[in-house]
Amino acid sequence: MSAAWDSADHPAPDTIGPLGWALALIRGLVLATVVFTGLLVLLCIRLIERPLCGQGRPVTPHITQTVCKIAFWIMGLRREVIGTPMRHRGAVVANHTSWLDIFSLNAAQRIYFVSKSEVASWPGIGWLAKATGTLFIERNPKHARKQTEIFQRRLLDNHRLLFFPEGTSTDGKQVLPFKTTLFQSFFTPELRDAIWVQPVTVLYTAPVGADPRFYGWWGDMSFGGHLVRTLASARQGKVTTIYHTPLAVADFDNRKTLAQACETQVRSAHPSDQIAAPNTAELR
Repeated sequence: MSAAWDSADHPAPDTIGPLGWALALIRGLVLATVVFTGLLVLLCIRLIERPLCGQGRPVTPHITQTVCKIAFWIMGLRREVIGTPMRHRGAVVANHTSWLDIFSLNAAQRIYFVSKSEVASWPGIGWLAKATGTLFIERNPKHARKQTEIFQRRLLDNHRLLFFPEGTSTDGKQVLPFKTTLFQSFFTPELRDAIWVQPVTVLYTAPVGADPRFYGWWGDMSFGGHLVRTLASARQGKVTTIYHTPLAVADFDNRKTLAQACETQVRSAHPSDQIAAPNTAELR
């Protein structure tokens, strides 16, 4: 068993020198140009795509993928993909370390993120999330039935949805117990025999000499500060995305056994020996 997860234990901030600020400025401007140009192109194509294809998005997800791949090149961050993203209809679940997860997971396959409703109102990020087809959910039992219906419709429309069952981001050195709530949506009669779930492990290798948690973004860390620190690093590390064997929902009795199987696969490729204590509230 590991020590309790301490979200307040942040790495000491690095001092950014003149070269670092120059790198952050140049990379930031180029990255912003690429992201917002891609967004503009996506929105223009979506004006045609939506009336012709409805919920289907045969073109625009490829734009998102391309932008995310270019983003890693701009940042100087190496990207490695192990395994094969599934072709089955269904969902993807992964451990959550950083805002960089969005880029690494989008770069590898056409997916749509599931996010808490508050993100929709965040400046900049919320706008990007809406444009790329993110599904926003509310943590309110009163809306559970409606959200299940939305899940069902999106999945049956061949939208591959991705969510982070840990429920929060971490320092990247451990995997937290998977919350099982969202897995329940897969067990409706319409979905159970029709979809699969693919577990994915996302690992970050810090730049040489940097804190191993360099790319972790958690607790009360500011997005702006973490972004600047990442862009200012002359030496960059690597992100590795590991795709595990997809699991047929029909092979599992309930959400708890499916969530546990996904968590086990994600942990199997994680190098840390810190195994977080089970969330007893979720197991009841």
